[in-house]
Amino acid sequence: MIENQISAGIVDAAIVVHRTLGGPGLLESVYEEALAYELAERGFDVQRQKLIPISYKGHELGTPLRLDLLVNRTVVVECKATTHYNTIYEAQVLTYLRLINLRLGLVINFGERLVKTGIHRVINN
Repeated sequence: MIENQISAGIVDAAIVVHRTLGGPGLLESVYEEALAYELAERGFDVQRQKLIPISYKGHELGTPLRLDLLVNRTVVVECKATTHYNTIYEAQVLTYLRLINLRLGLVINFGERLVKTGIHRVINN
């Protein structure tokens, strides 16, 4: 399954999670856990709170990168639940993608009234 097919499944699952939980207003950890469950139910390989070591000049740092979700070892998902979206979230995901050499990430803001308007694709060239 390629990145675009995976991301389409993630977007669909996020919409179901948002609708089922009643929209915005919960903690992002709730949405993250529900999304991980929904994706796993759909047959995706989901790793939640995945720790990734960070190397700096050949030295492994003591603080690893922590991904909200890694889906099919291919797409990074960063979950948010805020009423004030900031584009720094996209820059954060782009940094993650560069550090782990992946191409696609999604920032999903469950704090939006309609979650589909809170989904942002991030692409690492």
